Amino acid sequence: MRLENKVAIVTGAGRGLGRGIAVKLAKEGAKVVAADMTPAEETVREIEAFGGTAASYVVNVARQGEVQALVKYAVDTYGTLDIMVNNAGINRDGMLHKMPVENWNIVIDVDLTGTFYGTQEAIKYMRDKGYGRIINISSGSWLGNIGQANYAAAKAGVVGLTKTAARENARKGITCNVICPGFIETDMTLKLKEVKDGAAWESMMQRIPAGYAGKPEDVGNMVAFLASDEAGYVTSEVINVGGGMIV
Repeated sequence: MRLENKVAIVTGAGRGLGRGIAVKLAKEGAKVVAADMTPAEETVREIEAFGGTAASYVVNVARQGEVQALVKYAVDTYGTLDIMVNNAGINRDGMLHKMPVENWNIVIDVDLTGTFYGTQEAIKYMRDKGYGRIINISSGSWLGNIGQANYAAAKAGVVGLTKTAARENARKGITCNVICPGFIETDMTLKLKEVKDGAAWESMMQRIPAGYAGKPEDVGNMVAFLASDEAGYVTSEVINVGGGMIV
């Protein structure tokens, strides 16, 4: 129970990667605010089923006022905020020369600006407290990926944002780190098993040195470590969780 008596916000916690992160933090003893665009009721039920504490909160992370209200809710409900996991994100893939500007804007707004809002609002509180853990979820795509100019740019921005936040706040007892998940089993990625009789899935497995897809809890394990006091001297790091796929 490394996170006993800690309070965490996880955005995008309604399903997939965010749900796995929220559940892992709760298993480690944290009280979790599971935030998403729609109520994260299934995540809360899963946490409560093993005796954990969680609350659902509806937020659009691309709206600053809503993120401010989210942080206030966590503090008002549980008395403090120790851990901020900015996981919410979307993708609108397409080749650069064909990409509608609307698809560029919405991905930047959610994936990058939303992470900025979450980081900024949490840090405002954590600086006064003299303690905090910021964990931002990027992607191996921050290094560039065909058909993902908007997503890659946003996720690269998350890396730069987090490293800057780490430098600015290290002496305030706040660590700021980035996790880059590789190919993780979620509802979205599992659909590849239906493409070309599973050939698309097998093609992805060939790109992973470990030979298999990760699970949300693999990322949750790293988040839990970075959120713990054990990681107090770890900041400004970009950590890949991808079975060796991200080089």
